[in-house]
Order: sequence, then C-alpha cells, then structure tokens
Amino acid sequence: MSELLSSAAPAIQWYPGHIAKAERSLTDNLAKVDLVIEVRDARIPTATGHPRLQRWISGKQHLLVLNRRDMIPKAAQDAWDAWFRGQGQTPWWSDAKAGTGVKQLQQAAIRAGDALNERRRSRGMRPRPVRALMLGFPNVGKSALINRLVRQKVVDSARRAGVTRSLRWVRLGQDIDLLDAPGVLPPRLDDQLAALRLALCDDIGQAAYDGEAVAMAFVQMLAGLEASAASGVKPGLLQNRYGVPLEPLPDSVQSVQNSGVLPDAHGWLEAAAARHTSGDTARMAQRFLDDFRRGMLGPLALELP
Repeated sequence: MSELLSSAAPAIQWYPGHIAKAERSLTDNLAKVDLVIEVRDARIPTATGHPRLQRWISGKQHLLVLNRRDMIPKAAQDAWDAWFRGQGQTPWWSDAKAGTGVKQLQQAAIRAGDALNERRRSRGMRPRPVRALMLGFPNVGKSALINRLVRQKVVDSARRAGVTRSLRWVRLGQDIDLLDAPGVLPPRLDDQLAALRLALCDDIGQAAYDGEAVAMAFVQMLAGLEASAASGVKPGLLQNRYGVPLEPLPDSVQSVQNSGVLPDAHGWLEAAAARHTSGDTARMAQRFLDDFRRGMLGPLALELP
C-alpha cells in the first residue's frame, strides 16, 4: 500500500500562505479557548488527525467529530467507533450536509460548558458562555457544521479546500461562542500514503498533486480494499460503474515487482478514457475522482482501524 504512488510522481505537498498565517493567528487565540471541537473526515480518520493537536488542546476539553458519516459503510463506522472508544475517546458522528448528529454534538458542547462553569462557580467566578474552537484539516466540513449548529448560513461553506481563510467568532445561542478557523495542515506531509488519502478526499488543494497519478493510485487502493468487507469496496466496482474491467499487470512486471498480484491501473485508466472521455486520460481521472467525492461509487472507507 505504501507504493501506491509511482516513484516518478512528485511528492504531494500543500501548505499555502493563508494556512501558515491562520495557524499563527490560531496559536495567538488558543489561550482564549475552553473547548476544542476537532473535526475529521470519517473516510480517513487518521489521515485527518493533526500531529500538533495534543499541544493545542493541552489542558482543554476536547470533542472529536467524525464528519461525512454518510460516506462510509456502517461496518466501518462501527469499527472506528469501537477503536476510538478503546483509546478513551468518545467520537461524535455527523453529516453536516444533512444535519445528522449535529444536535447531539451541540448537547455535548453544552455539557462541556456546564462542567466548565461549575468549576468557575466553585472558585467564586461568574459563569460565562464556553469558548469553543472548531479545528480540522481543510474541507472536512467545519464551516458546514457551524452553519448547522447556528441554524443559518453565517460562514461560507463549500466542498473544496481553502474556503475559510481567517478566524472569526460566531455566537451559538447563549451558551457557546465558536471560533471558526481555516483548515490547518502540517507544514510537511511526510506520510505520502496519508497525503494520497487527503488528495482523494479533496482535503488539500488540487495544485498539490497530479490528478492522473492520484487516480491510478486510487485504482490500486480500491483493489487492495476489496479484501476488507467493512471498506465497502465490492468486487468488480470499477467494471460495474465504468464498463471497464481491471486487469492484472503482465506477468513480467509482476515478477519484477514481487508484490503479489498487482492491478494494471494505467491500462484501466487508458481503457476507461477511451470509453468515456475520447481518450483524454486527464479528464477521465478527474471524472473518476469526482465520482468518489460525490459518493457516486457508494459509501467507501479508505482507512480501517
């Protein structure tokens, strides 16, 4: 799985200036925050976990939200739910687009605020609204989640990375003040498999990667995930969707790779392009990736615990 991206393909890296600037502003605002609401992409829960998170939430209450639960199979959700609980973390599952799970998250945040104010009262301090930070990678659904919590469109939201570019406070009733922050990323994506998953889920900008290389790596990934029923990848998925079977690489290449049966991702992309996009492999790659991102391939989990 670690060899999905060809060695000839450039490494996936994306750290635009607005993210670096926002992270500096975020650091300045952390002292004002009581609660961190961390949002991850349910399709890739570990790839959307920031390595600096523990430093940011030090001494603060933490709610973990796995958004886009509608885009993964129930078996994958159950497996991840058990895994996170085994780590001592309660996950909150949501679909911000439909509003599913939002009420439960709001109630959990209010309970966290109540606990904070109880401590303030015990110290002779007056209660106040809890200050919560909504934190996560680009395009994991933070702004859509805030709009659902507030029940109106108060922040811009779109299914692409980089829409939110500055920090702003949003009042959520009388109980919570929410700080909406732009998506944050590590300055370097050292784990290229995680970077590939971010690219597939559109959680980093398209300037960071070669679409055809990512599409071919996705073909290989899907072939590998067929062995895990919880992933949702059914045998023959690509042939059923695009009318093009996925063939193995020629024996001569298999023996050189010495990695078991490998799919001919390049051959599949060319054949699919010949059938659907007049031979234009770049257009076919984009169509394939867009189909996944829109849920047209069905609910799929790209990571399993």
